[in-house]
Amino acid sequence: MGSRTKARECALQALYQLDTSGGDPREALRGVLSHFEESPSDGETARFAEELVRGVQTERAQIDHLIQESSTNWKLERMARVDRNILRLAVYELLRRGDVPVRVTLNEAIELGKKYGSEESSAFVNGVLDRIAHLDLPGAAPKKD
Repeated sequence: MGSRTKARECALQALYQLDTSGGDPREALRGVLSHFEESPSDGETARFAEELVRGVQTERAQIDHLIQESSTNWKLERMARVDRNILRLAVYELLRRGDVPVRVTLNEAIELGKKYGSEESSAFVNGVLDRIAHLDLPGAAPKKD
């Protein structure tokens, strides 16, 4: 498993924890990193996970708005927490991580859905992200693809 994949898993777990019980993003991520099986506390993994968690938290209002507008017949608060946070993580990457190709962001999110979500999670996540990925988002980082 690559360090960015590990970082996304750690970020997802921290975001899920924050969504469930609140708290300090740095503390949530520190707790996740310390309990991860393969010790992803190497600099690159921890740094990328922190960027993702901090970015999602900082831009959550805009991210949540995009998710809500792009998810047909689903209110954000009614989505499964895992799915909602996978979407938040991926939408942040689509908006601000121009260094990550769109297809990589979508594939990683789908894999997170398969690993942590329900049987329907990967299809749901794919559908919402596909809509968002095709939007012309003002202020989004230029994407390489």
